[in-house]
Parts: sequence; C-alpha cells; structure tokens
Amino acid sequence: MEILFTSLHSLFHRDYKLSGKTSVWMFPIYGMASILTPLFEMLRGKSVMLRGSIYACLIFLGEFCSGSLLKKYDLCPWDYSNARWNICGLIRLDYAPLWFGAGLFFERLLSKSE
Repeated sequence: MEILFTSLHSLFHRDYKLSGKTSVWMFPIYGMASILTPLFEMLRGKSVMLRGSIYACLIFLGEFCSGSLLKKYDLCPWDYSNARWNICGLIRLDYAPLWFGAGLFFERLLSKSE
C-alpha cells in the first residue's frame, strides 16, 4: 500500500517512472494493524464516521509513537517537518482522510467474515 502511495506521489515531482519506496521498518509498523482486530469487532454496527475517525486517531497514535522511537535512533524513514500541518515532523494532520480510509480498508481486510 505504501509503495503504491509513494509511487503515485512521485507524479508531483514529474517522475513518470512511478518509482515507489518504503523501508523495512514499515513492516512491523503496518503489522500493528492486526492488533486492531478486536476493536473492529467492538465497533461493528457503529457509524462509518465514528469507526473511520477512531481508526484515523489510532493510526496517528501508532505513527507518532513508532516514529518517535525510530527518530530517537535516527532510523525514522519519514520526515514531515516541511509539511504545513505536521506535528513534530512525525504525523501530518492533512493525512487524516487517508488514514480514515485506510482504517476502514484494514477493517474490511482483517475482520471476521460473517
């Protein structure tokens, strides 16, 4: 998912090769989404707005915590310091709609089938 996002983002830099990139550090970070499975079950039947908002907040929290830890050892693969709506260079508030959608996508992917 990240490689797709970064490759599409490369279009802003006129990189028509659609070069995407990621870091091995992202595997355990994205893997943390699996611990949300019990939450998906608890939120079943709640509004999409509530579920997506909770997921976005939790993704921000995970991104901030993991980024803080990696930054401490100069290993953080992202730096949002130049973005307008950044917090400590670790999260971008303008990504809230993306995390809202990603949370709902993970919910669909990881929830038990009925």
